[in-house]
Amino acid sequence: MPRCLHYEKGGGIMDNQETKKPKKKLTRNHCINFAVTEQEREMIDRRMAQTGMKNRRAYLLKMAVDGRVIHIELESVREMVRLLSNATNNINQIAKRANETGNIYAADLEDLSSRYEEIWSQTKTILRKLGDL
Repeated sequence: MPRCLHYEKGGGIMDNQETKKPKKKLTRNHCINFAVTEQEREMIDRRMAQTGMKNRRAYLLKMAVDGRVIHIELESVREMVRLLSNATNNINQIAKRANETGNIYAADLEDLSSRYEEIWSQTKTILRKLGDL
């Protein structure tokens, strides 16, 4: 089993056999180490931040194995869910009013049409972003 050196907080180096953590059965038993300049480390950290990953080891492993990390921004999806929820509520209100009065109002249909356009606009935005991946 390889003996990897780990950097300890505070700048010291400790051997993996000196850690105070309980021993676990390791499935990764090969150690790959490489040095980088300060600028390279900063670039790695910037790119890692763009992916939303917080763990540098996990980021570097993902990059080494897959060649890229894809981060999908979910804010646009959350916005679409909000728009869908609003449209669904409006449809339910219109259906209830139609059942009670037997009428559907033009203003209600215009509102639905407007919400429908918002939803499609948001869908197109999401699809464009996915296409850029």
